[in-house]
Amino acid sequence: MTASGAGGRSRGAAALRAGAARTFRSLHIRNYRLFFFGQLVSVTGTWMQQVAQTWLVLNLTDSGVDLGITVALQFLPMLLFGMWGGLLADRSDKRRLLIATQAAGGLLALALWALVATGTVALWHVYVLAFLLGMVTMVDMPTRQSFVIEMVGPGEVPNAVGLNSAMFNTGRILGPAVAGVGIASLGLAPAFLANALSYLVVIGALAAMRPEELFRKAPAPRQRGEVLAGIRYVWAEPTLRSTLFLVAVIGTFGFNFIVILPLLAKFTFEGGAGLYSVFTSVMSLGSLIGALAAASRKAPSRRMLVGAAAAFGVLMLATAAAPTALVAGVLLVGVGLAVMLFLATANTILQLNSDPAMRGRVMAFYGLLFLGSTPVGGPLLGWIAEHWGPRVGLAMGGTLSLVAALAAVSAIRIRRRTGPVAPGPEAGEVIVAT
Repeated sequence: MTASGAGGRSRGAAALRAGAARTFRSLHIRNYRLFFFGQLVSVTGTWMQQVAQTWLVLNLTDSGVDLGITVALQFLPMLLFGMWGGLLADRSDKRRLLIATQAAGGLLALALWALVATGTVALWHVYVLAFLLGMVTMVDMPTRQSFVIEMVGPGEVPNAVGLNSAMFNTGRILGPAVAGVGIASLGLAPAFLANALSYLVVIGALAAMRPEELFRKAPAPRQRGEVLAGIRYVWAEPTLRSTLFLVAVIGTFGFNFIVILPLLAKFTFEGGAGLYSVFTSVMSLGSLIGALAAASRKAPSRRMLVGAAAAFGVLMLATAAAPTALVAGVLLVGVGLAVMLFLATANTILQLNSDPAMRGRVMAFYGLLFLGSTPVGGPLLGWIAEHWGPRVGLAMGGTLSLVAALAAVSAIRIRRRTGPVAPGPEAGEVIVAT
Protein backbone atom coordinates (compact mmCIF):
# COMPACT_ATOMS: atom_id res chain seq x y z
CA MET A 1 0.00 0.00 0.00
CA THR A 2 1.38 3.40 -0.94
CA ALA A 3 1.59 6.29 1.52
CA SER A 4 -0.69 8.36 -0.69
CA GLY A 5 -3.30 5.56 -0.76
CA ALA A 6 -3.22 5.17 3.03
CA GLY A 7 -3.43 8.93 3.46
CA GLY A 8 -6.40 9.12 1.11
CA ARG A 9 -8.25 6.44 3.04
CA SER A 10 -7.46 8.19 6.32
CA ARG A 11 -8.78 11.48 5.01
CA GLY A 12 -11.88 9.71 3.69
CA ALA A 13 -12.55 8.10 7.08
CA ALA A 14 -12.04 11.44 8.83
CA ALA A 15 -14.47 13.11 6.41
CA LEU A 16 -16.99 10.33 7.04
CA ARG A 17 -16.71 10.78 10.82
CA ALA A 18 -17.04 14.53 10.47
CA GLY A 19 -20.13 14.11 8.29
CA ALA A 20 -21.73 11.72 10.78
CA ALA A 21 -20.94 14.08 13.67
CA ARG A 22 -22.54 16.95 11.74
CA THR A 23 -25.62 14.93 10.82
CA PHE A 24 -26.29 13.60 14.35
CA ARG A 25 -25.06 16.57 16.41
CA SER A 26 -28.42 17.30 18.09
CA LEU A 27 -28.24 13.91 19.83
CA HIS A 28 -25.50 15.34 22.07
CA ILE A 29 -28.25 17.37 23.79
CA ARG A 30 -29.65 15.20 26.61
CA ASN A 31 -33.27 16.35 26.48
CA TYR A 32 -33.44 15.93 22.73
CA ARG A 33 -31.74 12.52 22.93
CA LEU A 34 -34.41 11.30 25.37
CA PHE A 35 -37.13 12.67 23.12
CA PHE A 36 -35.61 11.11 19.98
CA PHE A 37 -35.34 7.54 21.29
CA GLY A 38 -38.66 7.65 23.14
CA GLN A 39 -40.41 8.84 20.00
CA LEU A 40 -38.65 6.19 17.92
CA VAL A 41 -40.30 3.44 19.98
CA SER A 42 -43.67 5.19 19.93
CA VAL A 43 -43.63 5.90 16.18
CA THR A 44 -42.77 2.25 15.49
CA GLY A 45 -45.84 1.25 17.50
CA THR A 46 -47.97 3.85 15.74
CA TRP A 47 -47.07 2.46 12.32
CA MET A 48 -47.77 -1.08 13.51
CA GLN A 49 -51.24 0.10 14.46
CA GLN A 50 -51.69 2.01 11.19
CA VAL A 51 -51.02 -1.10 9.12
CA ALA A 52 -53.27 -3.20 11.34
CA GLN A 53 -56.07 -0.61 11.29
CA THR A 54 -55.90 -0.30 7.50
CA TRP A 55 -56.15 -4.05 7.04
CA LEU A 56 -58.90 -4.24 9.67
CA VAL A 57 -61.05 -1.79 7.69
CA LEU A 58 -60.39 -3.62 4.40
CA ASN A 59 -61.27 -6.95 6.05
CA LEU A 60 -64.50 -5.49 7.43
CA THR A 61 -65.65 -3.69 4.27
CA ASP A 62 -63.33 -4.34 1.29
CA SER A 63 -63.98 -0.69 0.37
CA GLY A 64 -61.58 2.09 -0.60
CA VAL A 65 -64.21 4.69 0.30
CA ASP A 66 -64.58 3.30 3.85
CA LEU A 67 -60.80 3.32 4.21
CA GLY A 68 -60.74 6.92 3.02
CA ILE A 69 -63.45 7.85 5.54
CA THR A 70 -61.45 6.26 8.37
CA VAL A 71 -58.37 8.24 7.43
CA ALA A 72 -60.47 11.40 7.02
CA LEU A 73 -62.00 11.03 10.49
CA GLN A 74 -58.53 10.59 11.98
CA PHE A 75 -57.40 13.94 10.56
CA LEU A 76 -60.70 15.88 10.59
CA PRO A 77 -60.06 17.40 14.05
CA MET A 78 -56.83 18.94 12.74
CA LEU A 79 -58.81 20.58 9.95
CA LEU A 80 -61.54 21.85 12.27
CA PHE A 81 -59.65 22.69 15.45
CA GLY A 82 -55.95 22.64 14.56
CA MET A 83 -55.40 26.35 15.21
CA TRP A 84 -56.83 25.98 18.72
CA GLY A 85 -54.43 23.10 19.29
CA GLY A 86 -51.59 25.40 18.25
CA LEU A 87 -52.83 28.13 20.57
CA LEU A 88 -52.89 25.63 23.44
CA ALA A 89 -49.30 24.70 22.59
CA ASP A 90 -48.31 28.38 22.68
CA ARG A 91 -49.97 28.81 26.08
CA SER A 92 -48.80 25.62 27.82
CA ASP A 93 -45.78 23.87 29.26
CA LYS A 94 -45.15 21.78 26.15
CA ARG A 95 -43.42 18.91 27.95
CA ARG A 96 -46.34 18.39 30.33
CA LEU A 97 -48.88 18.77 27.55
CA LEU A 98 -47.09 16.09 25.52
CA ILE A 99 -47.20 13.69 28.48
CA ALA A 100 -50.98 14.17 28.57
CA THR A 101 -51.46 13.65 24.82
CA GLN A 102 -49.27 10.54 24.79
CA ALA A 103 -51.23 9.04 27.69
CA ALA A 104 -54.50 9.68 25.83
CA GLY A 105 -53.15 8.07 22.66
CA GLY A 106 -52.09 4.99 24.61
CA LEU A 107 -55.56 4.57 26.11
CA LEU A 108 -57.21 4.76 22.69
CA ALA A 109 -54.86 2.10 21.31
CA LEU A 110 -55.67 -0.09 24.32
CA ALA A 111 -59.41 0.27 23.63
CA LEU A 112 -58.98 -0.79 19.99
CA TRP A 113 -56.90 -3.78 21.08
CA ALA A 114 -59.66 -4.90 23.46
CA LEU A 115 -62.32 -4.65 20.75
CA VAL A 116 -60.28 -6.60 18.20
CA ALA A 117 -59.05 -9.20 20.71
CA THR A 118 -62.61 -9.98 21.86
CA GLY A 119 -63.97 -10.14 18.30
CA THR A 120 -66.55 -7.41 18.96
CA VAL A 121 -65.05 -4.71 16.72
CA ALA A 122 -67.31 -3.07 14.14
CA LEU A 123 -66.60 -0.38 11.57
CA TRP A 124 -68.25 2.32 13.66
CA HIS A 125 -65.86 1.50 16.54
CA VAL A 126 -62.93 2.17 14.21
CA TYR A 127 -64.53 5.42 13.05
CA VAL A 128 -65.07 6.70 16.61
CA LEU A 129 -61.60 5.77 17.83
CA ALA A 130 -59.99 7.26 14.70
CA PHE A 131 -61.80 10.55 15.36
CA LEU A 132 -60.79 10.56 19.03
CA LEU A 133 -57.17 9.89 18.05
CA GLY A 134 -57.49 12.87 15.71
CA MET A 135 -58.56 15.02 18.66
CA VAL A 136 -55.38 13.98 20.46
CA THR A 137 -53.25 14.61 17.36
CA MET A 138 -54.79 18.06 16.96
CA VAL A 139 -53.05 19.08 20.20
CA ASP A 140 -50.06 16.76 20.07
CA MET A 141 -48.78 17.63 16.60
CA PRO A 142 -48.24 21.42 16.95
CA THR A 143 -46.97 20.93 20.50
CA ARG A 144 -44.45 18.28 19.45
CA GLN A 145 -43.29 20.26 16.40
CA SER A 146 -42.81 23.53 18.29
CA PHE A 147 -41.16 21.72 21.23
CA VAL A 148 -38.13 20.91 19.05
CA ILE A 149 -36.70 24.43 19.25
CA GLU A 150 -37.16 24.43 23.04
CA MET A 151 -35.02 21.31 23.31
CA VAL A 152 -32.16 22.28 21.00
CA GLY A 153 -32.24 26.07 20.56
CA PRO A 154 -32.58 28.02 17.27
CA GLY A 155 -29.10 27.13 15.98
CA GLU A 156 -29.79 23.39 15.82
CA VAL A 157 -33.36 23.42 14.50
CA PRO A 158 -32.50 22.36 10.91
CA ASN A 159 -30.50 19.40 12.21
CA ALA A 160 -33.08 18.40 14.84
CA VAL A 161 -35.97 18.60 12.35
CA GLY A 162 -34.03 16.41 9.93
CA LEU A 163 -33.28 13.89 12.69
CA ASN A 164 -36.93 13.94 13.75
CA SER A 165 -37.87 13.04 10.20
CA ALA A 166 -35.22 10.30 10.16
CA MET A 167 -36.58 8.93 13.43
CA PHE A 168 -40.13 9.02 12.11
CA ASN A 169 -39.18 7.13 8.99
CA THR A 170 -37.09 4.58 10.86
CA GLY A 171 -40.25 3.84 12.81
CA ARG A 172 -42.19 3.76 9.54
CA ILE A 173 -39.78 1.11 8.24
CA LEU A 174 -39.75 -0.97 11.41
CA GLY A 175 -43.46 -0.69 12.25
CA PRO A 176 -44.94 -2.05 9.00
CA ALA A 177 -42.23 -4.71 8.76
CA VAL A 178 -42.97 -5.99 12.26
CA ALA A 179 -46.72 -5.61 11.70
CA GLY A 180 -46.59 -7.57 8.45
CA VAL A 181 -44.92 -10.52 10.16
CA GLY A 182 -47.07 -10.21 13.29
CA ILE A 183 -50.39 -9.99 11.45
CA ALA A 184 -49.54 -13.03 9.34
CA SER A 185 -48.60 -15.12 12.39
CA LEU A 186 -50.58 -13.70 15.33
CA GLY A 187 -53.44 -11.70 13.82
CA LEU A 188 -54.33 -8.02 14.12
CA ALA A 189 -54.85 -7.59 17.88
CA PRO A 190 -51.19 -7.75 19.06
CA ALA A 191 -50.27 -4.76 16.86
CA PHE A 192 -52.73 -2.54 18.76
CA LEU A 193 -51.46 -3.77 22.14
CA ALA A 194 -47.84 -3.15 21.12
CA ASN A 195 -48.72 0.41 20.16
CA ALA A 196 -50.48 1.02 23.48
CA LEU A 197 -47.40 -0.15 25.39
CA SER A 198 -45.04 1.95 23.24
CA TYR A 199 -46.58 5.15 24.61
CA LEU A 200 -45.16 4.28 28.05
CA VAL A 201 -41.62 4.67 26.70
CA VAL A 202 -42.13 8.18 25.36
CA ILE A 203 -43.96 9.26 28.53
CA GLY A 204 -40.98 8.02 30.56
CA ALA A 205 -38.57 9.92 28.29
CA LEU A 206 -40.53 13.17 28.66
CA ALA A 207 -40.71 12.74 32.44
CA ALA A 208 -36.92 12.20 32.63
CA MET A 209 -36.07 15.49 30.90
CA ARG A 210 -34.41 18.40 32.72
CA PRO A 211 -36.82 21.35 32.38
CA GLU A 212 -34.14 23.86 33.38
CA GLU A 213 -32.16 22.96 30.22
CA LEU A 214 -35.01 23.83 27.85
CA PHE A 215 -34.83 26.99 25.71
CA ARG A 216 -38.14 28.44 26.79
CA LYS A 217 -39.56 31.87 26.10
CA ALA A 218 -42.46 33.49 27.92
CA PRO A 219 -45.73 33.38 25.95
CA ALA A 220 -47.23 36.61 24.66
CA PRO A 221 -49.89 38.29 26.84
CA ARG A 222 -53.35 36.78 26.49
CA GLN A 223 -55.69 38.73 24.27
CA ARG A 224 -58.87 38.31 22.28
CA GLY A 225 -58.78 36.91 18.76
CA GLU A 226 -55.52 34.97 19.17
CA VAL A 227 -56.46 32.32 16.60
CA LEU A 228 -57.33 34.96 14.01
CA ALA A 229 -54.12 36.79 14.91
CA GLY A 230 -52.19 33.62 14.05
CA ILE A 231 -53.94 33.33 10.67
CA ARG A 232 -53.26 37.01 9.87
CA TYR A 233 -49.62 36.58 10.91
CA VAL A 234 -49.11 33.65 8.54
CA TRP A 235 -50.84 35.45 5.66
CA ALA A 236 -48.71 38.59 6.16
CA GLU A 237 -45.39 36.72 5.96
CA PRO A 238 -44.55 35.83 2.32
CA THR A 239 -42.09 33.07 3.27
CA LEU A 240 -44.64 31.35 5.51
CA ARG A 241 -47.50 31.85 3.07
CA SER A 242 -45.71 30.45 0.01
CA THR A 243 -44.30 27.48 1.93
CA LEU A 244 -47.72 26.59 3.31
CA PHE A 245 -49.25 26.79 -0.18
CA LEU A 246 -47.02 23.94 -1.34
CA VAL A 247 -47.70 21.99 1.86
CA ALA A 248 -51.46 22.36 1.29
CA VAL A 249 -51.42 21.00 -2.28
CA ILE A 250 -49.08 18.09 -1.57
CA GLY A 251 -50.85 17.27 1.70
CA THR A 252 -54.29 17.25 0.08
CA PHE A 253 -53.60 15.45 -3.18
CA GLY A 254 -50.14 13.88 -2.97
CA PHE A 255 -49.58 12.54 0.53
CA ASN A 256 -52.45 10.08 0.81
CA PHE A 257 -50.42 6.88 0.87
CA ILE A 258 -52.41 5.54 3.82
CA VAL A 259 -55.29 5.25 1.35
CA ILE A 260 -53.49 4.60 -1.94
CA LEU A 261 -50.79 2.06 -0.99
CA PRO A 262 -53.08 -0.66 0.44
CA LEU A 263 -55.38 -0.29 -2.60
CA LEU A 264 -52.38 -0.46 -4.93
CA ALA A 265 -51.13 -3.59 -3.17
CA LYS A 266 -54.50 -5.36 -3.03
CA PHE A 267 -56.25 -4.42 -6.26
CA THR A 268 -53.53 -3.41 -8.73
CA PHE A 269 -50.90 -6.02 -7.87
CA GLU A 270 -53.22 -8.57 -6.17
CA GLY A 271 -51.14 -8.76 -2.98
CA GLY A 272 -51.95 -8.86 0.70
CA ALA A 273 -50.89 -7.19 3.94
CA GLY A 274 -47.33 -8.35 3.30
CA LEU A 275 -47.05 -6.43 0.00
CA TYR A 276 -48.63 -3.35 1.59
CA SER A 277 -46.05 -3.55 4.39
CA VAL A 278 -43.25 -3.85 1.82
CA PHE A 279 -44.51 -0.80 -0.07
CA THR A 280 -44.72 1.20 3.15
CA SER A 281 -41.28 0.06 4.29
CA VAL A 282 -39.45 0.81 1.04
CA MET A 283 -41.05 4.24 0.83
CA SER A 284 -39.99 4.82 4.43
CA LEU A 285 -36.44 3.77 3.53
CA GLY A 286 -36.37 6.50 0.91
CA SER A 287 -37.83 8.96 3.42
CA LEU A 288 -35.10 8.04 5.91
CA ILE A 289 -32.44 8.84 3.30
CA GLY A 290 -34.16 12.14 2.55
CA ALA A 291 -34.40 13.02 6.24
CA LEU A 292 -30.69 12.36 6.84
CA ALA A 293 -29.86 14.48 3.79
CA ALA A 294 -31.95 17.30 5.28
CA ALA A 295 -30.25 16.89 8.68
CA SER A 296 -26.80 17.23 7.12
CA ARG A 297 -27.59 20.61 5.57
CA LYS A 298 -26.74 23.77 7.51
CA ALA A 299 -29.84 25.65 6.38
CA PRO A 300 -32.92 24.97 4.24
CA SER A 301 -33.53 26.77 0.94
CA ARG A 302 -36.44 27.58 -1.32
CA ARG A 303 -34.63 25.85 -4.18
CA MET A 304 -34.52 22.61 -2.20
CA LEU A 305 -38.17 22.99 -1.19
CA VAL A 306 -39.47 23.50 -4.73
CA GLY A 307 -37.08 20.98 -6.31
CA ALA A 308 -38.17 18.27 -3.87
CA ALA A 309 -41.84 19.04 -4.56
CA ALA A 310 -41.29 18.76 -8.33
CA ALA A 311 -39.33 15.51 -7.97
CA PHE A 312 -42.12 14.11 -5.80
CA GLY A 313 -44.71 14.85 -8.51
CA VAL A 314 -42.63 13.26 -11.26
CA LEU A 315 -41.93 10.12 -9.22
CA MET A 316 -45.60 9.77 -8.30
CA LEU A 317 -46.48 9.79 -11.99
CA ALA A 318 -43.81 7.17 -12.69
CA THR A 319 -45.12 4.96 -9.88
CA ALA A 320 -48.63 5.22 -11.29
CA ALA A 321 -47.31 3.75 -14.55
CA ALA A 322 -45.18 1.01 -12.93
CA PRO A 323 -45.77 -2.32 -14.73
CA THR A 324 -44.93 -4.57 -11.77
CA ALA A 325 -44.90 -4.47 -7.98
CA LEU A 326 -41.08 -4.63 -8.04
CA VAL A 327 -40.80 -1.52 -10.21
CA ALA A 328 -43.38 0.26 -8.06
CA GLY A 329 -41.39 -0.61 -4.94
CA VAL A 330 -38.17 0.78 -6.41
CA LEU A 331 -39.90 4.01 -7.45
CA LEU A 332 -41.48 4.37 -3.99
CA VAL A 333 -37.98 4.67 -2.52
CA GLY A 334 -37.54 7.81 -4.63
CA VAL A 335 -41.03 9.04 -3.74
CA GLY A 336 -40.21 8.71 -0.04
CA LEU A 337 -36.88 10.50 -0.43
CA ALA A 338 -38.41 13.44 -2.29
CA VAL A 339 -41.40 13.93 -0.02
CA MET A 340 -39.35 13.77 3.17
CA LEU A 341 -36.79 16.23 1.84
CA PHE A 342 -39.73 18.50 1.01
CA LEU A 343 -41.39 18.13 4.42
CA ALA A 344 -38.20 18.53 6.47
CA THR A 345 -37.28 21.65 4.49
CA ALA A 346 -40.78 23.12 4.83
CA ASN A 347 -40.89 22.36 8.56
CA THR A 348 -37.53 24.03 9.20
CA ILE A 349 -38.36 27.12 7.12
CA LEU A 350 -41.60 27.58 9.05
CA GLN A 351 -40.02 27.16 12.48
CA LEU A 352 -37.06 29.45 11.84
CA ASN A 353 -39.17 32.19 10.29
CA SER A 354 -41.83 32.23 13.03
CA ASP A 355 -42.05 34.51 16.03
CA PRO A 356 -41.67 32.36 19.19
CA ALA A 357 -45.04 33.56 20.49
CA MET A 358 -46.66 32.41 17.24
CA ARG A 359 -44.68 29.24 16.57
CA GLY A 360 -47.30 26.83 17.92
CA ARG A 361 -50.00 28.40 15.75
CA VAL A 362 -47.74 28.41 12.68
CA MET A 363 -47.00 24.72 13.17
CA ALA A 364 -50.70 24.09 13.74
CA PHE A 365 -51.30 25.74 10.37
CA TYR A 366 -48.70 23.37 8.92
CA GLY A 367 -50.52 20.43 10.46
CA LEU A 368 -53.90 21.78 9.38
CA LEU A 369 -52.83 22.04 5.74
CA PHE A 370 -50.76 18.85 5.67
CA LEU A 371 -52.69 16.47 7.92
CA GLY A 372 -55.98 18.38 8.14
CA SER A 373 -56.33 18.34 4.36
CA THR A 374 -56.57 14.53 4.46
CA PRO A 375 -60.35 14.61 5.15
CA VAL A 376 -60.65 16.20 1.70
CA GLY A 377 -57.99 14.27 -0.20
CA GLY A 378 -58.39 10.88 1.49
CA PRO A 379 -62.03 10.11 0.59
CA LEU A 380 -61.62 11.77 -2.84
CA LEU A 381 -58.63 9.64 -3.80
CA GLY A 382 -60.26 6.58 -2.23
CA TRP A 383 -63.32 7.14 -4.43
CA ILE A 384 -61.18 7.73 -7.53
CA ALA A 385 -59.11 4.62 -6.80
CA GLU A 386 -62.23 2.52 -6.26
CA HIS A 387 -63.89 3.63 -9.51
CA TRP A 388 -60.92 4.14 -11.86
CA GLY A 389 -58.13 2.27 -10.10
CA PRO A 390 -55.30 3.20 -7.71
CA ARG A 391 -53.05 4.17 -10.65
CA VAL A 392 -55.36 7.06 -11.52
CA GLY A 393 -55.36 8.25 -7.91
CA LEU A 394 -51.55 8.24 -7.86
CA ALA A 395 -51.36 10.03 -11.19
CA MET A 396 -53.75 12.74 -10.02
CA GLY A 397 -51.69 13.39 -6.88
CA GLY A 398 -48.46 13.50 -8.87
CA THR A 399 -49.85 15.86 -11.50
CA LEU A 400 -51.21 18.39 -8.99
CA SER A 401 -47.99 18.29 -6.93
CA LEU A 402 -45.92 18.97 -10.04
CA VAL A 403 -48.21 21.85 -11.10
CA ALA A 404 -47.91 23.39 -7.61
CA ALA A 405 -44.10 23.16 -7.77
CA LEU A 406 -44.03 24.85 -11.18
CA ALA A 407 -46.34 27.58 -9.88
CA ALA A 408 -43.95 28.12 -6.95
CA VAL A 409 -41.02 28.49 -9.39
CA SER A 410 -42.93 31.18 -11.26
CA ALA A 411 -43.78 32.97 -8.01
CA ILE A 412 -40.12 32.97 -6.91
CA ARG A 413 -39.04 34.48 -10.23
CA ILE A 414 -41.68 37.20 -9.95
CA ARG A 415 -40.60 38.04 -6.38
CA ARG A 416 -36.97 38.27 -7.45
CA ARG A 417 -37.90 40.79 -10.13
CA THR A 418 -40.13 42.89 -7.85
CA GLY A 419 -37.90 43.15 -4.77
CA PRO A 420 -36.05 41.38 -1.94
CA VAL A 421 -37.59 38.85 0.38
CA ALA A 422 -38.97 40.48 3.52
CA PRO A 423 -36.90 39.74 6.63
CA GLY A 424 -38.20 37.31 9.20
CA PRO A 425 -39.08 38.14 12.81
CA GLU A 426 -35.84 37.07 14.50
CA ALA A 427 -32.34 38.09 13.61
CA GLY A 428 -30.22 35.14 12.61
CA GLU A 429 -33.24 32.98 11.83
CA VAL A 430 -34.21 34.24 8.38
CA ILE A 431 -34.15 31.75 5.52
CA VAL A 432 -32.84 33.57 2.44
CA ALA A 433 -30.93 30.84 0.60
CA THR A 434 -32.17 30.06 -2.87
